[in-house]
Amino acid sequence: MQVKNPILGLCQKAQFALSAAKVEQCPDDQGYEVAFAGRSNAGKSSALNTLTHASLARTSKTPGRTQLLNFFSLDDERRLVDLPGYGYAKVPIPLKQHWQKHLEAYLGSRECLRGIILMMDVRHPMTDFDKMMLDWSKASRMPMHILLTKADKLTHGAAKNTLLKVQSEIRKGWGDGVTIQLFSAPKRLGVEDAYRVLAGWMELEDKPAV
Repeated sequence: MQVKNPILGLCQKAQFALSAAKVEQCPDDQGYEVAFAGRSNAGKSSALNTLTHASLARTSKTPGRTQLLNFFSLDDERRLVDLPGYGYAKVPIPLKQHWQKHLEAYLGSRECLRGIILMMDVRHPMTDFDKMMLDWSKASRMPMHILLTKADKLTHGAAKNTLLKVQSEIRKGWGDGVTIQLFSAPKRLGVEDAYRVLAGWMELEDKPAV
């Protein structure tokens, strides 16, 4: 009997809820939230749109467009959160400082946050921002799953080698608590694996398809 991942139906119904410039403007701190993080231009918005089958997150060839905490409702108690992209040089320093301050406040205060999906460009993984997020995840014991995005930009062999290399580096530096996979939004590579992670964090069990 075919098993249907229940997160799929919820993601297809995802709707924009609100944008917040500060933690005080976020939805009530209850239910289940999964946050999508990544250095600017790591493919974060594209991944979010692919997983929700919609153009929810704003994509742009100009990095640094996501400047707010953007919340998308899956149902009455489950949400996805698009966090501000970080690290783009052309963003004014005061704005960078604002993002960092409120990003840290969000990550450190949300009781309903169940995990972080961290996007890394498979061609440029393990940036300083990535390592900072890994450090925070380990210190706070927050589950983290990494999507090595833009895997279609490399050959299958090169992408696989990068996956194994980054996997090894993470195990040595941050232990076994972080999971990782290859992902491509245009090719829909790795979508099912990402859904399984989301379903687990949001406490949704797989159900037989009708």
